Amino acid sequence: MVEKNPESHFPSTHLDAVRARVLQACRDANRKPEDVRLVCVSKTHGPEAISPLLAVGQRVFGENRVQEAEEKWPRLKAETPEVELHLIGPLQTNKVRPAVALFDVIETVDRPKLARALSREMNATGRRLPCYIQVNIGEEPQKAGVAPADVDAFVGLCRDELGLDIVGLMCIPPAGEEPSLHFALLREMARRNGLGGLSMGMSGDFEVAIAFGATAIRIGSAIFGARG
Repeated sequence: MVEKNPESHFPSTHLDAVRARVLQACRDANRKPEDVRLVCVSKTHGPEAISPLLAVGQRVFGENRVQEAEEKWPRLKAETPEVELHLIGPLQTNKVRPAVALFDVIETVDRPKLARALSREMNATGRRLPCYIQVNIGEEPQKAGVAPADVDAFVGLCRDELGLDIVGLMCIPPAGEEPSLHFALLREMARRNGLGGLSMGMSGDFEVAIAFGATAIRIGSAIFGARG
C-alpha cells in the first residue's frame, strides 16, 4: 500500500541537503563522491513524491516490496528509462519472477533457496542482475540475512556454483549499537571475498558508513520525512 505523507510534498529540498552531507562526508573521508551511490528509498511513497526527485536528476531508488513497486514503477521507468531500481527488502521465492523483470539490482540475497530461484529465473530470461548478499551483521533473530560465519561459503555458492553476479554485501546494523563496528566487519568480509560493493548506511548513520567505505547508502526518511 502506497501511503501519502504530508511531509513528502517537496522531497527535492531534502534531497539537496542529503547530497550536501554526502559530499562533505566524502571530503572528510578523502573519498570521491562519485564512488558513493545514493539509493533513495521510496517505499510507501507514491509517484507524486518521487517525480520531483526524478525532475532534479535522482536516478537510483530502492523499494522494499515487489507488489508495491509493480504498482508505481513501470510507468515511472517508462518515462525515465535510465532509472536504476534496487530491491532492498525481503524477497520471497514466489516473487522472484516479477522481481527479476522489474528491478535492476537485488540487494537482499539471503538464503540458498532464494539464490537458486534467482539463478534459474535469470538463466531463463537472460536478465542477469547485479546482486548483493544481505548479512545479518548483528546476528539478530528477527532479521533476515546470512550469518557472518557463513558469508564466505554463501558467496562461493552464489558466485561459483550458481553464477550469480555478486557485486557486494549489504547490512543493517542493530538499532542502538555503534554502527562503525558493524560497518568495519562488513568491509572486511567483502575484502576477503574480493567484493567491491558495500551497501550500508541509512538516514541516521550514512556519514559513518561513508567513512567505512560504503559504495551505496540507502536514504529514506532524511529525504521524504518520517513516515506517518
